[in-house]
Amino acid sequence: MLYRENGQFKTSYRADQQIFPIVQDRWFLFALLAFAFGVVPLIAPEYLFRAILIPFVILSLAAIGLNILVGYCGQISLGTGAFMAVGAYAAYNFHVRIDGMPLIASLLLGGLCATGVGVLFGIPSLRIKGLYLAVATLAAQFFVDWAFLRVKWFTNDSPSGSVGVSNLQVFGMPIESPVQKYLFCLAFVAVFALLAKNLVRSAIGREWMAMRDMDVAAAVIGIRPVYAKLTAFAVSSFIVGVAGALWGFVHLGSWEPAAFSIDRSFQLLFMVIIGGLGSIVGSFFGAAFIVVLPIVLDNLPQWFGIPIDTALASHLTFMIFGVLIVFFLVVEPHGLARLWATGREKLRLWPFPH
Repeated sequence: MLYRENGQFKTSYRADQQIFPIVQDRWFLFALLAFAFGVVPLIAPEYLFRAILIPFVILSLAAIGLNILVGYCGQISLGTGAFMAVGAYAAYNFHVRIDGMPLIASLLLGGLCATGVGVLFGIPSLRIKGLYLAVATLAAQFFVDWAFLRVKWFTNDSPSGSVGVSNLQVFGMPIESPVQKYLFCLAFVAVFALLAKNLVRSAIGREWMAMRDMDVAAAVIGIRPVYAKLTAFAVSSFIVGVAGALWGFVHLGSWEPAAFSIDRSFQLLFMVIIGGLGSIVGSFFGAAFIVVLPIVLDNLPQWFGIPIDTALASHLTFMIFGVLIVFFLVVEPHGLARLWATGREKLRLWPFPH
C-alpha cells in the first residue's frame, strides 16, 4: 500500500513528463543520494573506497556512455577502452602542459578529445552494422594502443608509456583522501546520469531508439541516419572519455596502456549487457555485478571460516561468476534492470496482480 499512484494527479504537461512520475520513486532517489553523499563517507573504511566504491562509480559512468551507443542506438562497439584512454591521456596533457588549467576543465576537454576520436571511428557505422561494426571499432582499440606506446608526446616522453600527476585540486580544495576522491567521482556520475536520462527522453534520444529498432523505417519517416549515429558516437565517447580521465586522475593516479586494454572494452560491454541494454539504471546494476560480485566471492570462504587455497578460491570465483552471468541472461535476457522494473510493477499492483 506504500507504493501507489492513487491520488497523485498531474495538472500540467511538465508534471506528466517528469523523469520520476511516482512520488515514492523521487523520495527513494533523494534518500539514496543522501546516503551515498552523506552517510557512506562517514562509515566506510578506506579499503572499501579504494577497492570497490571508486572503481564502481567510475565504471558506472563509462557504462552509461556505452549504453547510449549500444543500448539506445544499437551500434555495437568494442573500442570503449580506447576512448577511455584518449580521454585520460588528453586530460593529462591539458592539465600538465597548460599552466593553471582547472582539473574539471581538463577532464571535460579530455572528453571532447575522445568525442573527436569516437566520431572518426563511428563513420564506418554509416555503411556497416552488427558484427562488422564491432570489428571496425575494435580497430580503434588497436590503433590507440599502438599510438600511446609509440608517440612519446602523449606520455611526456616517458619510455614506459606510464605517466602520473599529483596535488589535484578543485576550486582550491585538494583531492587527496579516498573520501574526497569518491565524492568527486560521485558528483560527476550524478550529474552525467541526470543529463543522460534527460537526453534519451528528448528528440535525439527517440531518434537513437528508432535507429536501433529499424534503421530503414527510421530513414523513411525522416530521421537522418548520419546525424543520429554520429551524435550517438559523440555523446557516448564524450562520457566514456570523461570516465577514462577520472579513472586515470582519481583512481589510478597514473596512466599506462595496460589500464585501457581490450579487456576493459569487453568488461564494459558485459556491464551493459548484464545490467540491461537501453537503461541508465542498468548501467549501475551491471557495474555493481562486474566490480562488486568477484570481490564478494573471493572473500566468502574467509567470512565463513572455510580453509581453502588462494589459487583454488580464485578459480572458483571465475567459475561461479561465469555461471551467474549465464543464469541471469537465461532468466532475464534484458538484464538486471528488467528484473528491477518487473519487481516495481508487481509492487505497484500488490495485492491485486492482474
